[in-house]
Amino acid sequence: MSDGEYVYDEATGEWVEAGAATDAASGAAADDGAVVVRDSVGNVLADGDQVTLIKDLTVKGAGQTLKRGTLIKSIRLTGDAQEIDCRYEGIKGLVLRAEFVRKR
Repeated sequence: MSDGEYVYDEATGEWVEAGAATDAASGAAADDGAVVVRDSVGNVLADGDQVTLIKDLTVKGAGQTLKRGTLIKSIRLTGDAQEIDCRYEGIKGLVLRAEFVRKR
């Protein structure tokens, strides 16, 4: 083992040598600088995709619960790799975490 520096790779969950870590391997950003957003099973999401909730979610401030299996149409990506912006009946400005959705 060498005494070099190590970096935690969030995509694989492993510690890798600092020289071996790259943006493409970590999945944080693509070559063109755009953020890559992945759903709960690893599918890449894009603007306009339809997603399904995989868990019941309580919406803060709306007093409403979105049930598992709810279809969300026409999502929009934000600058964050874990957040997607979407619309749903009666809820304005809904932002969901990508870990709670699955692409249809």
